Amino acid sequence: MYRIECRHLHKEFRTDRGPIIPAADLTVSFPAGEISSVVGESGCGKTTLIRMIAGLEAPDSGEVVFTDEHGRPGRPRIGIVFQEPRLFPWMSTRENVALAVRKLPAPEREKRVDEVLRLVGLGEAAGLYPPELSGGMAQRAGLARALAALPDVLLLDEAFGALDALTRHRLHDEFVRIHASHPLTAVLITHDVAEAVILSRTIVELRHGKVAEAFEAPFPYPRTLGSPGVGELTDRIFSTFFNQHQPSES
Repeated sequence: MYRIECRHLHKEFRTDRGPIIPAADLTVSFPAGEISSVVGESGCGKTTLIRMIAGLEAPDSGEVVFTDEHGRPGRPRIGIVFQEPRLFPWMSTRENVALAVRKLPAPEREKRVDEVLRLVGLGEAAGLYPPELSGGMAQRAGLARALAALPDVLLLDEAFGALDALTRHRLHDEFVRIHASHPLTAVLITHDVAEAVILSRTIVELRHGKVAEAFEAPFPYPRTLGSPGVGELTDRIFSTFFNQHQPSES
C-alpha cells in the first residue's frame, strides 16, 4: 500500500479571461490503505489535483511522491473511476471489465474478471450489455474494471455523484465492504460532504487551490448520518463553507 504526498503543487491555465490557478503551492498527503476524500466548491482544484495524482496532468512545479510501507518511493498501479462509467455499449459487462487486463493470458484474465465481478456483486450480470444495466450496476462495472488491474491506488472522481440517493447509499456500503476485503489507498473527489464523512478516514477541504482545512473521521464502519459523531462532523464541515461567505464585520 502506498502513501500519497503532494508537495508544493502549482498549476496554472491561461484563458482569455486571465489565468486560472487550481493548485497554488498545494501540499497535502493521503494515508496508505485508507479512504480519503477531497471536498470543496466547484473550481477549487479538486479534479486538477486528482488528475495530477493520476499522472494525467503535469504540475507546473512541485511533485507527487508515492511511498510504500517501508517509506521507499515507488510507482504504484493506479485505477480511476469516473462519474460516468464509460462502458462500451457494444461490449458485455464481462468484456468491458476484461479490457483492463487484456494483456494477461486468457485463463488468468478470465479468472481475474470473474473475481472482481463477484466482488462488486455483478456475477450474474456478466453477460448483460450497458443499456441493460441500471445506473448502480453500470457504476459497479466501472469499479470492477478499475479493480481488475489490482491497483495500489484508486482514484474516484465524483464516482457516485450521478446516482439517485438510494443507489448511492447502497454503493457506499458496497465500496466500504470491498475496501475492507481488498485494502488499498483510495482518494474520493466529491461535492457531497455527507458522502465524504460516511466513507472516509480523512477529509481535506480545498479552497482556491490550497488546503483550507483537514478533518479526521475515526468512526467505525459501516456508517450512516445517524452514527455517533458522523452528523456532527458533517455539520462542522458544512459550516466552513457558509462561514467563508459571511461578510466581515466592519
